Amino acid sequence: MKFHFMTLFPALIENVLGESIIGRAARDGYISVDTYNIRDYSLDKHRKTDDTPFGGGMGMVMTCQPIFDCFEAVKKNVKTDNRRVIYMSPKGRIFNHDVAKELAGYDELVFLCGHYEGVDQRVLDNIIDEEISIGDYVVTGGEIPACIVVDAVSRLVDGVLASSECYENESVASGILEYPQYTKPRDFRGLEVPEILLSGDHKKIDRWRLEKSVQITRERRPDLLLLHPEFEEALRPKEKKTRKRKVTETKG
Repeated sequence: MKFHFMTLFPALIENVLGESIIGRAARDGYISVDTYNIRDYSLDKHRKTDDTPFGGGMGMVMTCQPIFDCFEAVKKNVKTDNRRVIYMSPKGRIFNHDVAKELAGYDELVFLCGHYEGVDQRVLDNIIDEEISIGDYVVTGGEIPACIVVDAVSRLVDGVLASSECYENESVASGILEYPQYTKPRDFRGLEVPEILLSGDHKKIDRWRLEKSVQITRERRPDLLLLHPEFEEALRPKEKKTRKRKVTETKG
């Protein structure tokens, strides 16, 4: 899967996505990350990419020309119609795991990372397919939010993780929050691992993990249980089915 970034700070994106699992996935060819410096496409002698807003107001707005020309360069490297052009914005739909799965269905994603007071509306009207927000707060630019989206989407790409279980059973992805995890040593300064995890009885371990997941979700994100009542249902004792004896009538 290919990711393209139109940005004023390409090094920021390259540094964030060049490390850890995502960086390794790029080096192994499962994904690719290309950055385009919007300043390189400015026709201004000082490589200016912003100006004051019409109608007055504080701050600066990113101008059309450099972004439109940068996008033309991006399109030359996009080899499919199965693409999505995204602007990271507090006005967009909220990003979550379902959105990540949807975006993973595209072959290429193009991100426009805004700054200052945003970008000229004509850019959004003519280039952008949709706006996406990572939450109800404001940050200084679109680079970090775009990297978060790419990180979440990349994990769903075949080959990036060892197996699909690595993401299907995690918090939120499974539908509820994840159970507690423990590793060696068994006893750390008097803090011991729950005995059930050492029992070797995987059926009991699975039930314990489900109980913990439901408990944590009920305490911290009860809204998720409303969407996925099947998890609480799985913990309820199953009613034993009793056979009804057939009553045969005898004719006297």
